[in-house]
Amino acid sequence: MALQADLGGKVALVTGASSGLGARFAKVLARSGAQVVLASRRLDRLKELRAEIEADGGAADVVALDVTDHASIAAAVAQAEKDAGPIDILVNNSGVSTTQRLIDVKPADYDFMFDTNTRGAFFVAQEVARRMIERAKESERQQPGSARQARIINIASMAALKVLAQIGVYCMTKAAVAQMTRAMALEWGRYNINVNAICPGYIATEINAHHWETKAGQKLIDMMPRKRVGQPSDLDGLLLLLADDDSHFVNGAVIAADDGFGV
Repeated sequence: MALQADLGGKVALVTGASSGLGARFAKVLARSGAQVVLASRRLDRLKELRAEIEADGGAADVVALDVTDHASIAAAVAQAEKDAGPIDILVNNSGVSTTQRLIDVKPADYDFMFDTNTRGAFFVAQEVARRMIERAKESERQQPGSARQARIINIASMAALKVLAQIGVYCMTKAAVAQMTRAMALEWGRYNINVNAICPGYIATEINAHHWETKAGQKLIDMMPRKRVGQPSDLDGLLLLLADDDSHFVNGAVIAADDGFGV
């Protein structure tokens, strides 16, 4: 982690934190001083991650969250703030995908991806933002100009910016997240909430590690500008930049971190 950020005193909620990029994001924020709230459906894995973070000197809480269930979203955000305090940073990371041609997509497949990637991401951000906005209004009433800075970081994908074969619906869901990010930035910026999106390229995680060893995976690597797959740590600097108070002039940005694949 080359870039340093001081997130001491901040509370960060990370959705989809049970594995992959979400787990990495949580660790990076905790190492920078934030108290992280780990959220997903897999509580057993979240508890393991909490133990890892605490062993590394960080602070973490765990909440159950199903982003496809609106009641679960409201309950999880309320629990997060009860346990850790007001949320300053949301990393809106939950996401799913299927691999199939558009002609083969069934309504259940379509709903599966949109319910998590787009609808879920929207209502998580909305629930957190409502609380951020109320706090900002109260701070302004008490002392103008005193509202804390807040951050919402939506995790989109370079598939939001470049159509990829056999994951067309996934591309559609993430393109919606990119536009959602801009809309939120426009409406919520006045409340000191900066909303930005990260669009990762191909990143090796425990979920897809085996794919890069297959013939299809190697063929894909050969198509990449620098013939390589990214590592979760390659997103650390961008995550910290967008989470830090010093990024107060960055709002509504949809930033590709794909090693040039989308160029």
